[in-house]
Amino acid sequence: MSTKAQDYLTNLFGLDGKTAVAIGGTGVLGGAFCDALAGAGAHVVVVGRSQERGQEAVSRMTQAGGSAEFLAADSTSRNDLQGIVDHLKANDRECDVLINGAGTNSATPFLEISDEEWEQIMNVNVRSVRLACQVFGQDMLDRGTHASIINIASVSSELPLSRVFTYSTSKAAVLSLTRNLAREWATSGIRVNALSPGFFPAEQNKKVLTPDRVESIMKHTPVDRFGEPHELAGAILLMASNTAGSFLTGANIYVDGGFTAMTI
Repeated sequence: MSTKAQDYLTNLFGLDGKTAVAIGGTGVLGGAFCDALAGAGAHVVVVGRSQERGQEAVSRMTQAGGSAEFLAADSTSRNDLQGIVDHLKANDRECDVLINGAGTNSATPFLEISDEEWEQIMNVNVRSVRLACQVFGQDMLDRGTHASIINIASVSSELPLSRVFTYSTSKAAVLSLTRNLAREWATSGIRVNALSPGFFPAEQNKKVLTPDRVESIMKHTPVDRFGEPHELAGAILLMASNTAGSFLTGANIYVDGGFTAMTI
């Protein structure tokens, strides 16, 4: 690639000097988000519960020449999230890009879903997004600078998937919240978008990917395969960049191998 081409792409998608907070960054897809952001020059703050996975992610990024750190936090705790904001301020940093990627799933038949299971999934998938958008959003508004919030939705946000009732409900809520916040904060320089991955094998969905389920998914996915985590990088960088994505807000970008384009 020529120097001119490199400069062009860097100007469009480069994140040098920016700080990105990736909640759920210790997961499979979250790790891919982190790698993309670090590769584009951002200092990445990996947020999750597992110290081991967090340090693995940090080591992977730093060995590749990136800048990263891990902060242990409960994504459903307002105090923990505020602690991240305070930590950044104490280190002369501010969150320029926020990714809300914490998530969980279950394939319990509808009539067997307990109150505890429903609340647990809704807490991780919706409450965490709401709290992070409030805590980090307030800080972004107070600073008056351009920033990007990327909420991880799903193909089930608008097309409910069978067997995963609570998950589909939670992701519909995430998409609705995303669009409302995009409208609310549009003139404040804060862009709010959603990324809806198709089927990417990860920790949270392994238990629901039974052989018959996989067969059904493949029949409904034109490319006839699962997605690879790195295939989400382009969409993440587009939404993160205040140059390439400057007019992008309230959007829901599907990266699903054509899943949502299928009917019969």
